[in-house]
Amino acid sequence: MVTKMMGWVSSMCKTVVYVWFLVSLSFVYNGGEGIPTTLEGPFKPVTVPLNKTLSTITADLPDFPSNAVDFQPQQISVSLSANYDSIWISWITGEFQIGDNIRPLDPESVQSIVQFRVFRSQSTYQAEGYSLVYNQLYPFDGIQNYTSGIIHHVCLTDLEPDTLYEYECGDPSKSLMSKSHYFRTMPVSSPSDYPSRIAVVGDLGLTHNTTTTVSHLLSNHPDLVVLVGGLSNADLYLTNGTVSNYSSCPLLLNTIHETYQPRWDYWGRFMQPLVSNVPTMVVGGDHEIEQQAENLTFDAYSSRFAFPSEESGSMSSLYYSFNAGGIHFVVLGAYTPFEKSSDQYNWLERDLGDVDREVTPWLVAAWQTPWYSTYLAHYREAECMRVEMEDLLYKYGVDIVFNGQVNAYERSNRVYNYSLDPYGPVYITIGTGGNREGLEITHADEPGNCPDPTTTPENYIGGFCAFNFTSGPASGKFCWDQQPDYSAFRESSFGHGILEVLSLSLSLCCICCGLQVKNETHALWTWYRNQEFYENAGDIIYIVKEPGESVFRSTEGN
Repeated sequence: MVTKMMGWVSSMCKTVVYVWFLVSLSFVYNGGEGIPTTLEGPFKPVTVPLNKTLSTITADLPDFPSNAVDFQPQQISVSLSANYDSIWISWITGEFQIGDNIRPLDPESVQSIVQFRVFRSQSTYQAEGYSLVYNQLYPFDGIQNYTSGIIHHVCLTDLEPDTLYEYECGDPSKSLMSKSHYFRTMPVSSPSDYPSRIAVVGDLGLTHNTTTTVSHLLSNHPDLVVLVGGLSNADLYLTNGTVSNYSSCPLLLNTIHETYQPRWDYWGRFMQPLVSNVPTMVVGGDHEIEQQAENLTFDAYSSRFAFPSEESGSMSSLYYSFNAGGIHFVVLGAYTPFEKSSDQYNWLERDLGDVDREVTPWLVAAWQTPWYSTYLAHYREAECMRVEMEDLLYKYGVDIVFNGQVNAYERSNRVYNYSLDPYGPVYITIGTGGNREGLEITHADEPGNCPDPTTTPENYIGGFCAFNFTSGPASGKFCWDQQPDYSAFRESSFGHGILEVLSLSLSLCCICCGLQVKNETHALWTWYRNQEFYENAGDIIYIVKEPGESVFRSTEGN
């Protein structure tokens, strides 16, 4: 009882400190008028002028050599299963090989074991998983082949909600165990329980800007991280490690796409301080396709990470779902079939139909390529996906959508079918992690920038769906002549975002501290620019869910 009371006091102290942080933000943001809410919208579109002191290009980090000895675990990561009571632990043992004469390691040569316990508990449990290797092979002379180290995945089950666990991974029979790492499970799924902070960012890559993004993200102490595609960007390099000059070519014209797979290993080593202690969920994007012979795609992505696909009724690592307290997350694949007859669409319809909004009131979706970006890069590129899937997301009342791909920040007003709609999702494009492609600074609505519609279809999936608008201020045109009314805020800067649904304990503290009371109908979204201290918000808003609001909406007549 004393231990539980001490834990509650510690938690409340942290909550009080954070409430004072919110109080300070409410005074300094928005001209001292407090944090705005979506109830006050739609907002007049805002474009933040480009900061001339920022460099729009990025410099790569050097290679990250392994400090693991023999078969010591490295590149350790934690990811969620579908619910709070299970967690995936992943890691790699042994070194990759690259060259002409490679010999894959034997996955059976080392065990996949995790030993874990509630923090400071004397009772230790053990779980065993499976292991694999993958290869990147090229049937051409002068191009180096690759084989990975041994990749391990272990699922821990029967865990307690919102509990700190300590774990080690490796092979205890050979004294090849990692040092201790820690993770906290998600709260139980209910309308009053939420992880404290969820960090969201896309297009990290491995550059000097990436280090700033990850450093600031760590300083915000998230309980969960969602990476919206563009992970290692290994596809931007040739097999000799030099930068590719054809990374943007249509993949259908390049049956095999040359990539530098060791970049995945360098990225995994760099990310370990974050992802070995904070559950991290990944989204497959165009940089993860890495097309090989016989049309093999997403091999590195699907091999290196564990996904709650089977647990959520999906047979693909490209689309799956999971719960984080009272939030149901849906991850979709923009680079796998999404038409109404596809497996992905049918899975999504079943998954959304099974969501109990009395248990998980918030519904959040994530995929890489945005539907509502006003930047010239990738403008209306995912229009076919929007045409097929938007009605379904609207029908089931998706609250927030996160996208990457475009290396800039943009937040929409609530929108559906390019029209302002109080029941549409808020779309947030956050491909601002810092990858080597640099910042996008050009908008499609600026004079002379509107692209030829025939150049906009996405090259991998194909199809043409982006026609001129038939209604509204841009009727008869392919682009608006000014920032569209559905675009609330946009800025070309690197950074990351934090999503927080206010739990009951935080709401009570808000009352005690004199802050305007917000409850679990309010999700606080904050975007942090890299060029400022991590506690300074570049964009901040409460996304509000109205109590009693219908979450099953008709799309007829739209």
